[in-house]
Amino acid sequence: MKPNTFRHLCVDLETKYGLRASNRVSTIEKLGIFVYVLSKGASNRDTQERFQYSGETMSRIIKEVLNAMDGFSRDMLVPKDHEFKEIPPQIANDNRYMPHFKNCIGAIDGTHIAITIREEDQMRYRGRKGIPTTNVLAACDFDLLFTDVLTGWEGSTHDARIFLDTISNPSLKFPKPPQGKYYLVDKGFPERNGYLTPYSNTRYHQSEFRGANPRGSQEVFNQAHSSLRSCIERARWKILFFKKLH
Repeated sequence: MKPNTFRHLCVDLETKYGLRASNRVSTIEKLGIFVYVLSKGASNRDTQERFQYSGETMSRIIKEVLNAMDGFSRDMLVPKDHEFKEIPPQIANDNRYMPHFKNCIGAIDGTHIAITIREEDQMRYRGRKGIPTTNVLAACDFDLLFTDVLTGWEGSTHDARIFLDTISNPSLKFPKPPQGKYYLVDKGFPERNGYLTPYSNTRYHQSEFRGANPRGSQEVFNQAHSSLRSCIERARWKILFFKKLH
């Protein structure tokens, strides 16, 4: 993170999202500790050694900054076009998708992120990966920018349950599609107006079409659906690649 970006973020967290200095720790240092933990994957013990504060102080600082960042993220992770009036250029300029997907506004998917939690809570978070994870639901546009991210669900929770809870809970402020618009979702999501699933029991993933052209209208549709929905996969990999570079 560049120094100017860091300073602007610190000011925003102070003035808009309630981050406060304490008697011993400034807001700049609190944010620095938070960024250090995230970028290094540092444990509480490592962070104590680096910044010379107690474990209790470290935990309190991380919670304070995390609470401020939660408000910040809700204002930042939003669609650029709030009313979804424009056809994304990635669709408008591609004959594979235009005009059939002209009303598509993005893609939604769930992803599992490994976490470290207390032993007595691990069973609830142990899902299909066999390790404790949190199941994160994310939406993105075709510029590979996230427009909504929902965290906190146990790894054992199915994507469909998280999805239905998210779109039915007004307090989460999920950017729902207007009438006639829709997101792309995979077969694990239930069919709902505004959320387009592929045909079931039909080839879908791009790897299945290698060396074999799609046959029939349903396979043609599924191939285009899979190709366009890959934006959510590429958005995730972009973040992982960026983290490796830094």
